[in-house]
Amino acid sequence: MTKILVTGATGQIGSELTLALREKYGRDNVIAAGNKTTPSDELKTSGPFITLDVTDKEVLEKVVTKYNITQIYHLVSLLSAVGEKNPDAAWFVNMTSLKNVLDIAKDKKLDKVFWPSSIAAFGPDTPREKTPQLTILNPSTMYGVTKVAGELLCDYYFQKYNLDVRSLRYPGIISWKTDPGGGTTDYTVGMYKTAVKDNPTYECFVDEKTILPMMYMPDAIKATIDLMEAKSQNITIRTSYNLAAISFSAKELEKEIQKHIPQFKCTYKPDFRQKIADSWPKTIDDSQARKDWNWKPKYNLSTMTEDILKIR
Repeated sequence: MTKILVTGATGQIGSELTLALREKYGRDNVIAAGNKTTPSDELKTSGPFITLDVTDKEVLEKVVTKYNITQIYHLVSLLSAVGEKNPDAAWFVNMTSLKNVLDIAKDKKLDKVFWPSSIAAFGPDTPREKTPQLTILNPSTMYGVTKVAGELLCDYYFQKYNLDVRSLRYPGIISWKTDPGGGTTDYTVGMYKTAVKDNPTYECFVDEKTILPMMYMPDAIKATIDLMEAKSQNITIRTSYNLAAISFSAKELEKEIQKHIPQFKCTYKPDFRQKIADSWPKTIDDSQARKDWNWKPKYNLSTMTEDILKIR
């Protein structure tokens, strides 16, 4: 029987991925674990929820044993903007927790581990158009450094211990359900959340011409589960797969929202996150994911915006 532990389950991706996994595998077979962020009522009532500090290896091991865990989706991470304010914490949390998960998965012979990388793994010397799967990784943030190190660590555990670790380089993920968590692409979520308020005016922290690769949360969830359900012999990338859906500028997003909410306005006041955004790709080549496990996104900018504002 598949028994899944989702760490970082109260985060942007974790909160929705947990619900999707419970729908697929059964509510009692997916254990949600969070630490400092208060879980939503839906997360607490839809299945088991525990408080867990994943940097504590002994406690993590006890949880894996107690619940007979066979797979771990490890989503704990300090994101790019937050990580730049406290790089020591970003390194400790991101790397210690991953190493603990990999060691326990190896020792207990778990079936699979999922760990997310990010476009933050790329850097200013990486080709920004159609960024290839195999390319220069020289990130400009501590968050990005931990993602590159994590990719190499995951590949090492596969090569040396045959641990089935799978990973995706997520683009910016857009969801209306959770508040921004300290990432450089948070302005997209900020625009949508502001647009549905009275007198909606949003101050964007990147320039209107800034173009970054993005993805609607339902596509991110689908990609994650599709990757984890793919046959092992089809997985040719053990560092992290490039993943893409849509790319657009901040101004293009503003105009798309205005088609539905004409009174929405956006001002632009770039801050320290602009430099981070400028070091990331504009478009991503994810042909390897499409070839290996038939990845294909469903949403574009128009359909995503329509769906978000319809729900709200």
